[in-house]
Amino acid sequence: MINQEQAVVELRQVSKRFGNYEAIKDLNLSIRRGEFFSIVGPSGCGKTTTLKMIAGFDHATEGAVYLSGTSANHIPPYKRNVNTVFQNYALFPHMTVYDNVAYPLKLRKVPKNEIRSRVIESMKMVSMDPFLDRSPNQLSGGQKQRVALARALISKPEVLLLDEPLSALDFHLRQEMQRVLKHLQREVDITFVYITHDQGEALSLSDRIAVMKNGVLHQVGSPEEIYEMPQTSFVAGFIGKSNLIKGRMEGPTHFVSDAGLQAMTNEASDLSGEPHVYISVRPEKLRISKDDERYINRLSAVFVEETYYGADRELTFREAGGTHILMKQQKDDGNVKFSEGESVDLFFRPEDAVIVKEWGS
Repeated sequence: MINQEQAVVELRQVSKRFGNYEAIKDLNLSIRRGEFFSIVGPSGCGKTTTLKMIAGFDHATEGAVYLSGTSANHIPPYKRNVNTVFQNYALFPHMTVYDNVAYPLKLRKVPKNEIRSRVIESMKMVSMDPFLDRSPNQLSGGQKQRVALARALISKPEVLLLDEPLSALDFHLRQEMQRVLKHLQREVDITFVYITHDQGEALSLSDRIAVMKNGVLHQVGSPEEIYEMPQTSFVAGFIGKSNLIKGRMEGPTHFVSDAGLQAMTNEASDLSGEPHVYISVRPEKLRISKDDERYINRLSAVFVEETYYGADRELTFREAGGTHILMKQQKDDGNVKFSEGESVDLFFRPEDAVIVKEWGS
């Protein structure tokens, strides 16, 4: 259960430099007890560096990391009530599955009977109890990841850090392990801090998501908030697909693009004073018919190409300013075909348009 009040991990004004390179820039982040929290961003955004500072494998150049309200800056990794699951599993090849999972408890000199019962309990949680006597090289990638999870959870840490743990798995196995992780986190009620570059993974697993780029935190929110109400052009474009058109605000809800598109929004924007903003419209929000009177915003474009994905099609258009516009069309929407270069009017509702600032501003 998520504790809305109590933060189990806090980063306060944290910066991290490697020589002249600033990997993390004035990061403030609060992670609640019991939540599944994902940090997402492209390679080099600082997400793994952030995880290493929480684990104690790296230290902040400035600022402080707090665990359960206590500064952890001078607490070594082995004294933090935090465990880490790595992408490469980090299992001992010369040990059986049982001995791998039992290893943290043996280090703490836990009685043998208790070790056995806890190992079996942990392995049952990940549906791996029939494999106790096998060696790691007899396991598949997904099975190895389950064993690594069982080993990380057996000492009952306050926080489990997961550094892109599923990225080496194939698509179907990755989906299966996502379901395992989500169920497991609810069952053990431990805070999971999950590092990934996979936006879909973050959206499906998380209670909240932090989006980073170039060491800067862009936005923190629920999956719905991040997807439906992005705050910057980077978040809008990185989390899912989005049509981003540059322009300015002529009033609290009146957007005008550099190419002359005029659009109304539902929410009054506080970016009216900005010289440049973007309007963000998701591909699934666009329509080619104005049957619904709510679709008052019109975007004129020419057809470029169609891409078939099975359950849906992605249509690419080009608007007057040269920006490519994507539209997702479900099979049930009909099978309207366009010729290359054909002029088309696309429609969207004011509530489908989100005004975002340029990512660097």
